[in-house]
Amino acid sequence: MIDVEVFVSALVTLLVIIDPPGCAPIFASLTPHASPAQRHAMAVRATLVAAGILLFFAVLGEAFLKALGISLDAFSIAGGILLFLFATDMIFEKRTERRESRAKEVAASEVEDVSVFPMAIPMIAGPGSIATSMLLVTRAQTHEQLVSVYVALALVLLLTLAALLAARPLMNLLGAKVEAMITRLLGVILAALAAQIVVDGVKGAFSL
Repeated sequence: MIDVEVFVSALVTLLVIIDPPGCAPIFASLTPHASPAQRHAMAVRATLVAAGILLFFAVLGEAFLKALGISLDAFSIAGGILLFLFATDMIFEKRTERRESRAKEVAASEVEDVSVFPMAIPMIAGPGSIATSMLLVTRAQTHEQLVSVYVALALVLLLTLAALLAARPLMNLLGAKVEAMITRLLGVILAALAAQIVVDGVKGAFSL
């Protein structure tokens, strides 16, 4: 069984942070000369590497925080602020500009296999998604909530893989304007979720 409320919250947060539709055009621009088989292999490899990184930090994140003497409430506040900054970048399209800049740098260096860098790291498993995975797992209080977070993460990674595999037709379907509009809308939603995480962290830290 899963906790529906936790599942939906985790799913929306991870979808906004990892942004599968946003990864698709970057992947397509990095693999213009690759064959369909090569693109398929790189998409699968990128998703698997990113999944391994996110699961590593999700599982060991709480123990890591305890070793550093950081409380879960403090991490919630810091994580919420970080997510809010990501949200403002999305609203003002700074995040898209950085992703396109990274793509141009990699394309200029003629790197053939882009599955590990920059697709797995930092496009999919970047600072924001790593922090979010740790935050969602550490906030889970029951077994059902923990399972809900992992199911949401797995679903988002599967959607990311699907987006990478369908990168070229997806680009033609969405277009730059529609993608920009969706990114800004998701940025507003993420900002609200981030603010709520900070509020919850403050309440827990000060026993309000």
